Amino acid sequence: MSLQFFKNLKPSMQKLGFLYVSLAAVLWATAGTAAKYLFNCGMTPYQLIQLRVTLAFCGLLLWLSWRNRQLLKIDARDLLYFGLLGVLGIGAAQFFYLFAISKIKVAAAILLHYTGPVFVAFYAAIFRKQKPTSRNLAALVGTMVGCFLVVGAYNLDLLSLNRSGIVGGLLAAMAFATYTLLSEYGMRKYNPWTVLLYGLMFANLAWNVLHSPLQAVLQFYAPVEWIWIAFIAVCGTVLPFGFYFEGIKRIRSTHASITATLEPITAGVISALFLGELLSPMQTLGGMLVIASIIGLR
Repeated sequence: MSLQFFKNLKPSMQKLGFLYVSLAAVLWATAGTAAKYLFNCGMTPYQLIQLRVTLAFCGLLLWLSWRNRQLLKIDARDLLYFGLLGVLGIGAAQFFYLFAISKIKVAAAILLHYTGPVFVAFYAAIFRKQKPTSRNLAALVGTMVGCFLVVGAYNLDLLSLNRSGIVGGLLAAMAFATYTLLSEYGMRKYNPWTVLLYGLMFANLAWNVLHSPLQAVLQFYAPVEWIWIAFIAVCGTVLPFGFYFEGIKRIRSTHASITATLEPITAGVISALFLGELLSPMQTLGGMLVIASIIGLR
């Protein structure tokens, strides 16, 4: 999308874009906590990613088939694009993030994952010739520092972390940047929910090839585990990705990726409310810095 397009957007549309991305961040944070619970129950990242994309795709397909069949139509020439979005973007981002939190502390995984906005900013500057403004740079630095403080990374011995977990976190960040940029491209032509549906379709196909087809779906799980699996598929995948894509449609990908750093703040609040893990003064300062940086984008 051209820079002029975003300049022509009404302020109300831009506000809605920030709201959509903020909702996505809240839902992703909640789903991350649910995923950690399932890992503690013995589920592997390979099983959860297959469950997540399979159920999310099937659920969204049924919903759109009932509500608006027009959104199912695409040009066959765009199948390669959707394949890249689904495999290298949506599918890879979810897997590598889950893999990272299964290997290293959640705080470290979140910190690595949210270096994604840096990759988005570099891509926009180098390949789209979108010279970052001083406000954008300040917001980017502010959110990175804020995330560092929020997740308590100053207490982590980062050099002693599991190497595969670190690599997984960085690959998650790159995949996050990939689906952010690719989805913006696709929405020049399609509705955000169409982009999400076909991205999930290819993510689903990939993880039913890389992992034994439907192996995870046909496993026995306790009722409470199925509740959290369904929550992750709907409220941790379909809704947040849909909201995120709706947000990108209204604000630039750089702004959307930075706004999504609200996720670690939300995760901290959830931990405080339900696990009694109160935020330290430094973590609170980090959260305030992230919020201030996002407000500064507008």
